[in-house]
Amino acid sequence: MMSWTGLKSKVETVGLVGCGRMGICMLEVLLKGGFKVVAYDAFAQAMERAATMGAVLAASPMDLAQKVDLVIMSLPGPVQIEQVLFAENGIVRGLGKGKVVVDTSTVDPKTTKDNAERLEQATGSAYLDCPILGRPSATGKWMLPTGGNKDALEYAKPALLTFAANAISVGEHGAGNALKLLNQMMFTCINAISSEVMAIAEHVGVDPKIFYNTVASSSAATVSGLFREVGKCIIQDEFDHPAFTVDLLIKDTKLALQMAKDSDAPSVIAGFAHMYNELAHANGHGNEDTSAVYKVFAKQYEKESK
Repeated sequence: MMSWTGLKSKVETVGLVGCGRMGICMLEVLLKGGFKVVAYDAFAQAMERAATMGAVLAASPMDLAQKVDLVIMSLPGPVQIEQVLFAENGIVRGLGKGKVVVDTSTVDPKTTKDNAERLEQATGSAYLDCPILGRPSATGKWMLPTGGNKDALEYAKPALLTFAANAISVGEHGAGNALKLLNQMMFTCINAISSEVMAIAEHVGVDPKIFYNTVASSSAATVSGLFREVGKCIIQDEFDHPAFTVDLLIKDTKLALQMAKDSDAPSVIAGFAHMYNELAHANGHGNEDTSAVYKVFAKQYEKESK
């Protein structure tokens, strides 16, 4: 990891690449925090929404990089990040020395290490992997585990802490991504067991609503925020307004499982739970909330009980 020295004492203008669900949350609070925001998104509708909120629009990632002190990316995955960074009109072609690029996307550590090396050598700017631990509804309370130069993180923090409660250094490039993917393995397992138990409840004579309300309101060690969210969706039969979709969970869990495998520490439990994510997708629930995995279990037990 190369040394980094910023050219300005503080961030004044922030570039936001990716104005989707998480990006829009960031944009709103960055503007409220007094930052000028230059935005870019590949989709015209997202650009229009960003402009309506008060962002200045950039013609391309390169154009954006020329106008800002700090770049924040919120993108679906490695393919989009590669394009935004290194295409003909990409960030690298417009980024001056001493700036910082923060990637809040969920990707594998190797992708980040490769991107960081290429960008830092080409521009003299710093690259941070800074994935988000938190839901859109918890904007302002997010945790950002960050890999990369600590001085660059301190420089970026005033902007980052408009939408996060904390941003902490967890190691070298890729360490933030590794931590996030480990978290997503836990997400997959908690989501699956919560869905399974809710499907089993009525087969053992317990009303699922009574089970959920009793456990969720208790001080049992098994209760988590995710259980409360998943169980609530299930008892309300509400899967069409996802906090996080099945397909996004599949993407993240695949990355996590491959990371573990590549490190000679393959996952057994998360790997098994992930099969139910895949089954949910195969049954047409990919764009629904992750709690829709419940439908796979419910269908399975319904067949087995006949």
